[in-house]
Amino acid sequence: MTYREAYEWGRKELESAQVQDADVDARLLLEYVCHTERNDLLVHGDREVEEISFFCYQKYIEKRSERIPLQQLLHEQEFMGLSFYVNEHVLIPRQDTEILVEEVLREPFDGARILDMCTGSGCILLSLLSYSNDTTGVGVDLSPEALAVAGENAERLQMLDRVQWVESDLFANVKGKYDILVSNPPYIRSNVIPELEPEVRAHEPMLALDGGRDGLDFYKKIIEQAGNYLIPGGRLYFEIGYDQGEAVAQLLKKHGYHEVRVVRDYAGLNRVVCGVCPRPVLEEKDV
Repeated sequence: MTYREAYEWGRKELESAQVQDADVDARLLLEYVCHTERNDLLVHGDREVEEISFFCYQKYIEKRSERIPLQQLLHEQEFMGLSFYVNEHVLIPRQDTEILVEEVLREPFDGARILDMCTGSGCILLSLLSYSNDTTGVGVDLSPEALAVAGENAERLQMLDRVQWVESDLFANVKGKYDILVSNPPYIRSNVIPELEPEVRAHEPMLALDGGRDGLDFYKKIIEQAGNYLIPGGRLYFEIGYDQGEAVAQLLKKHGYHEVRVVRDYAGLNRVVCGVCPRPVLEEKDV
């Protein structure tokens, strides 16, 4: 079988399974198996594919047809221009989340200490460390399997000396004060999860998806406690669902945060809410 014939077979199989971007996924999986590049399909489409390679390709196409995400099959996803290892224990980094990182990067924070709540793959924290100087960070997650992935990504990016990982139910095992708290918490409403694409609802960790009845459970819990871990004037940044901007902004204002802003993504949808931590009441009395 030729390279192009193998690709066409894979594309048709994925189309039959109603996989979005079947042509792209078929090509990427073939390149992964054959250790080839994008131009090979055009330039070397008539080359023969070894039998063992096509056998492996069939297995990958079968798994993708079961709606296992492409990134989990390739164990890789690009985020903020960096390559991250991913598996079934973490959310796949998404382009929408780059808006959160970009918003943090707008403010000078070299030398800052960053707390990343619900860190997952570590992509947010490690990206912030990669694009700043003398910063350190702590990534928190309830899942030890997720923290293992984050640790592998820290090693990949040579960040082991600048980051710590803490297994914790939110702030339970967190210590110290931080200049920045950043989080992409679970925020999907429980009743919406059955409507998600199979790649998400069946293959990404439910622990990282379900935000409760109104999708706000984790925002409420984090905001209630964040002031104990942020320095006065420290900044809190959240990724949010497109329809949660006003609700999360009001939660921040209710707890005394100021300079609260809702930031839109490139599609014009609300994507980030941020605010500045107030000075604790006890410190105000002492002044």
